[in-house]
Amino acid sequence: MLTTRFVNGSPNWLDVGTSDIDGAISFYGALFGWQFRSAGPDAGGYGFFQIDGKTVAGGMQTAPEQGPPSWNVYFQSADAESTAKAVEQAKGAVLMPPMDVMGEGHLAMLADQAGVPFGIWQPARTKGLGLATEPGSLCWVELYTPDIAAAAAFYNAVFGWETSAVPFPGGVYTCINPAGAEAEDMFGGMVPLADDPVESASGPYWLPYIEVSDTDAVVAKAQELGGAVRMPTTDMEGVGRAAKLTDPYGARFAVIKSAQQQS
Repeated sequence: MLTTRFVNGSPNWLDVGTSDIDGAISFYGALFGWQFRSAGPDAGGYGFFQIDGKTVAGGMQTAPEQGPPSWNVYFQSADAESTAKAVEQAKGAVLMPPMDVMGEGHLAMLADQAGVPFGIWQPARTKGLGLATEPGSLCWVELYTPDIAAAAAFYNAVFGWETSAVPFPGGVYTCINPAGAEAEDMFGGMVPLADDPVESASGPYWLPYIEVSDTDAVVAKAQELGGAVRMPTTDMEGVGRAAKLTDPYGARFAVIKSAQQQS
C-alpha cells in the first residue's frame, strides 16, 4: 500500500502537464474536489492540487513541443545525481538532468530502457505528496511495458525494486515493492503491453491510479465534464472496482475504489 512514509524508490510525487491548466483545474476540481494553489511567481506557472491543504499532485501548462498532455510519476531518490547515472548505466536516458527546485528538492526526468518517461524527486524542504491512498489521492502506479523481465531488471538496477508474481483470474500480475520491504508495501505493478488491448496501441507508459469512494459516479462525472473512458468500470476480485479515463485534454489516468476501502 502506498503511504506518505516514503522510502527510496517509492512513488513520492505526481503531476500533470497540460495544454490548458485552467481547464484542468476546473476538471479535476469538479471530479475529485481538488483545489489549486500556485507555487509562486518564480515557479513558471507550476502549482499544487490539494485536498484540505494537503498536496495530492502538481500541475502546469506545457507547450506542444513538450509532448502531449500527460500525468508524470516520480520516485524518491536519496541522491538524484547517482540515480541519473544508474539510469544511464542501465541503458535508460536522462531527459532532464538533476536540478535544484528553489531549495525544495532535486528533480530529474529520466526514461527507462523502453523509453518510458518518469521522474525522480530527492526531497529537501518538500518531502513529497501530503496524502496517499485516501479518496482523491494517488494509491497505485502501473507500468505498461513491452518486456516485463527487461523492465524489472532496469528498475532493480536503478532503485533496487523487488517484483513478485501474483496470480489472479486469467493470469499473473507482476507487483512491485521497494527494496527489502514487505508485501504490504507494494505500490505498483507491471503489465505486458501486448496483453492489454486498451494499452497496446498507445505505447508503454506509467499510469497513475487515484483512489475514489465511488468508481461509477466518478466515471459518469468525468464524462459529463468532457473526459473520456478508456476502460469501462471493471471489478477485479480482491483488488477493487477500477476504470481508465482521460481528462478533456488527453492526459491518461485511472480511478479505483480499492477492496480495502469497501465495506
